[in-house]
Amino acid sequence: MNVELNIALIQIPLEWEEPNLNRTLIQNKIEALKVDTDVVVLPEMFTTGFTMNPSSIAVNEGNKTIAWMQRVAYENNVAIVGSIVFSELNKNYNRLFFVTPNGEFWYYNKKHTFTLAGENKVYESGKDRLIINYKGFRFCPLICYDLRFPVWARNTENYDLLIYVANWPKPRVLAWDSLLKARAIENMAYCIGVNRIGTDNSGHQYSGHSAVYDCLGKTLAFSDKEEVLYATLSKTHLEKTRNKLKFLEDRDAFNLIQ
Repeated sequence: MNVELNIALIQIPLEWEEPNLNRTLIQNKIEALKVDTDVVVLPEMFTTGFTMNPSSIAVNEGNKTIAWMQRVAYENNVAIVGSIVFSELNKNYNRLFFVTPNGEFWYYNKKHTFTLAGENKVYESGKDRLIINYKGFRFCPLICYDLRFPVWARNTENYDLLIYVANWPKPRVLAWDSLLKARAIENMAYCIGVNRIGTDNSGHQYSGHSAVYDCLGKTLAFSDKEEVLYATLSKTHLEKTRNKLKFLEDRDAFNLIQ
């Protein structure tokens, strides 16, 4: 039997440090989905934009957003993935949540904080990768700058798809396009990248280029404008391709030392 997963990528501008407005905007997009959807993927820091001022965000906003994700996931019968500013124990994180319709959730803290913007000075770096089993697929969710570091995404757990949520600026979007496709090809996995569009409060422009690539680098979805993108992923196609080509069996063996 062919196991399929229907993905929706929400590519939108974000209101600067306005969680309530962004939650409302995204909820409206989810409620208006045009096709049956299993997983909705949102941009990085989807409630605030890529702010380096976590102190300007109320400490309880993280938990409010988790509760909102649980409610919207339940009401629309979709899993929701995206990262937010999250504060706990006097530390701040760029933390991705994967929330299912039954309220279960997992989280991943961004490993590679973006030093060019000073993210490393205000957000704690994550230490552990996350692999999620959901609806017959194994997910590996990562965040923006992680995309530049292939060892961190290396497919040693036989995951089925990579997800990158991002606020990736327009001047370097060629790198975004190229690296997403490379991660798909080298890991023989679906690769999904969701970026925002518009201009943020710091004047940085974002051109989207959210996309879905299959395990050979074929483009299944792509957009450079405000819209919701859809793609259907096939576990059967993925397994047939891997079994035929067997590239993952020729991986080099080495240990990553933190």
